[in-house]
Amino acid sequence: MRVGYLEEKPHTKGIINIVFMPWENICFVTGGSDHAVILWTEKDGENLWKPKALHRSMHSSAVMGVAGMQQKQIVLSAGVDENYGHQIDSKCMSVLPNPCDFNLFMIQTGTPERQLRLFDIRLRQTEIHAFGWKQESSESQSALINQAWSPDGLYITSGSVDPVIHIFDIRYNAHKPSQSVKAHQKRVFNVVFG
Repeated sequence: MRVGYLEEKPHTKGIINIVFMPWENICFVTGGSDHAVILWTEKDGENLWKPKALHRSMHSSAVMGVAGMQQKQIVLSAGVDENYGHQIDSKCMSVLPNPCDFNLFMIQTGTPERQLRLFDIRLRQTEIHAFGWKQESSESQSALINQAWSPDGLYITSGSVDPVIHIFDIRYNAHKPSQSVKAHQKRVFNVVFG
């Protein structure tokens, strides 16, 4: 296997996030330290990728998360500047569409006890619900700790700077986890449903 590098370099600083889009045409999106979101499409089967800046000025700081909505060709981006396309009250660390309800997406924020925010793409600027937990350690919320949806789209889980896995059921109006599992000695950076 041979490793190649992309010829064009539309980001002026490092790439923080890269995600393939869930669309018929093969493409991926990058979010960078330079505040830019770039869409990469394949050039006519040449094994070359063509970049197109989706935006360079919507975010005033690093773009931490990017994702594509499945039913429409919409790209979501989440930045440390508290933007995901609309302003919210905390830095945005990542964005993750629901695997079953293509209108729902979750944003991870740095707000204690409101770390996960549920949104519906049809309700502009409206947060449907916030989920969170009380952090036991005094460490900051700045670590990129990824959330994950269950395959049926009913549960969301997140690690934490505490050695705990938190599981939330989005069908209920509770803000606290349905279940919290102490499973490690230190931080839990990523949880995946099997």
